[in-house]
Amino acid sequence: MSDEPQMRRRTLVKGLAATSLLPLLGGNLVGCSDSANHSAATVEDIPVIFAHGIASGDPLTDRVILWTRVSPVNKARSEALIRVDWEIATDADFTDVVSNGSGSTSARVDYTLKVDATGLQAGQHYYYRFASNNAMSATGSTRTLPTGVIDTVRFAAVSCSNYPAGYFNVYREVAKADVDAVLHLGDYLYEYPAGGYASARAEEFGRGVEPSTELYSLEDYRTRYAQYRTDPDLQAAHAAHPFLVVWDDHEIANDGWRAGAENHTPATEGDYETRKIDAIQAWYEWQPVRPPADLSGIIYRRFQYGDLLDLLMLDTRFVARDRQFTYLDFLNGSTIDVPAARAGFGDPNRSILGDAQLDWLREQLTNSTARWQVLGQQVLLGRYWLPSPILEALDPNIASADSLAEGVAVVLAAFEAKNKPPADRTASEQALLDSAIPYNLDAWDGYEFERDALLRFARDLDSKLVVLAGDTHNAWSTQLTTAEGDITGVEFGCASVSSPGLEGVLGDDNAGLFAPIVSTLVDDLKYANLSHRGYLHLTLTPDDLVAEHRFINRIDSTNYAVEQALTKQSTVLRSDMVLT
Repeated sequence: MSDEPQMRRRTLVKGLAATSLLPLLGGNLVGCSDSANHSAATVEDIPVIFAHGIASGDPLTDRVILWTRVSPVNKARSEALIRVDWEIATDADFTDVVSNGSGSTSARVDYTLKVDATGLQAGQHYYYRFASNNAMSATGSTRTLPTGVIDTVRFAAVSCSNYPAGYFNVYREVAKADVDAVLHLGDYLYEYPAGGYASARAEEFGRGVEPSTELYSLEDYRTRYAQYRTDPDLQAAHAAHPFLVVWDDHEIANDGWRAGAENHTPATEGDYETRKIDAIQAWYEWQPVRPPADLSGIIYRRFQYGDLLDLLMLDTRFVARDRQFTYLDFLNGSTIDVPAARAGFGDPNRSILGDAQLDWLREQLTNSTARWQVLGQQVLLGRYWLPSPILEALDPNIASADSLAEGVAVVLAAFEAKNKPPADRTASEQALLDSAIPYNLDAWDGYEFERDALLRFARDLDSKLVVLAGDTHNAWSTQLTTAEGDITGVEFGCASVSSPGLEGVLGDDNAGLFAPIVSTLVDDLKYANLSHRGYLHLTLTPDDLVAEHRFINRIDSTNYAVEQALTKQSTVLRSDMVLT
């Protein structure tokens, strides 16, 4: 690859450092307070409430980020600093306080406050809380990373929480789960205006979005984060567990990449870089993440769980991603030009990670001595290829008025052909199967060369890759194989918190029928659920891994049930990494 992606990345980093993130990088009293940025201001005891809960994240062996936000009861002067005290203890009654301190915040960072609580013990469970002017926050629970020999680590993986689509019942279940951390794989919020994506019943649910417009400015993104963080179920999940967070596209704009997005029109919506910088500042303010010391890498980082696993959180979205293709780029009339499409997404010059991040990832995999290597990232990495006529019928930009009927016929024909021995297939049946191309060019399938190079690299290292993904709103369990067919790992895509899956396109019944069919048509896919909302529960031990797709039955009411009958367990044996 050329140096161009790295040059573009350095330009973005320089812009971020020069403009918006400096208020988040320091503070005299606590690691991420606003106290260093108002030398002439005084700290005042202003009446506040803790309306947006508390959170923790980015744990290390001796420290963890603690987060909260205060809301002034009466509008404070813009230059005023508000004092906030914090403490962390080994017990919920705070009889054994191990660390405490004071910080300050102001309107400059939207009244958010972060503490990098240091001097903690490895592998320890802690409780924390904040206080300001006689107001007390809720109590949160967190834990530091362990060291040495580790028997078990448990995660919950979540993604795609759309406030107007329905209630956050999935977060309520995550709050109750027995896990060491929650991995949020992106789309923590959505940027659309009132009446936008998945908002048909928003007013009925009392979940119309704020602001009512699409998000463009720093204040827009701050307001939307503030609304999301009033949700009691999201607050409960944050209070119960530390979060390890990465962004996906909707934290800025739909189908974003390093220099643009599908949901951004510069002529009417302004400069994309300005929008991106504003969105990223709001993300850093509102998420319990540790601001990087030098801004290198932005959000990709490593978390070590003793000798058991290395968790590598990636950015496949905004650091260096080239513009994703759509099938409109390869359309010949109403038909996809399959050879042209394959040449496009197989271009060796296309990147989803960028040179710097890819080199970092290779270094982490090379140096890892842990039993497992886990990638927490945004989009599906495996091969999810379907015959091109199915995609033509499903793509709303290509589909005809009769597309559903045509699509059903093609699906059934492909399914029948796939279940025949190759020698028994007709020429037309084999041609149908041979027309397969990726169903989602926004995922790693649209960057085939880089994906295949990464999988070969992992194979040659004998890494035991466990890849986690969000983005699609559906649940997947997939074998990871190189282009040559060598098994090199597994992938689990988690269902969404509230955003609709394929049932939103196909209907509940058809989505339920399509799931086992697509599992047959896609060679490496072992399980799919295209109809239910939920999260992924992951348990890793030295000997095996158990992944459970856990689902709930509804998001249109807070009276919901767990769909126990749908829970799918997949055990991966370390000896051969075969998904069963």
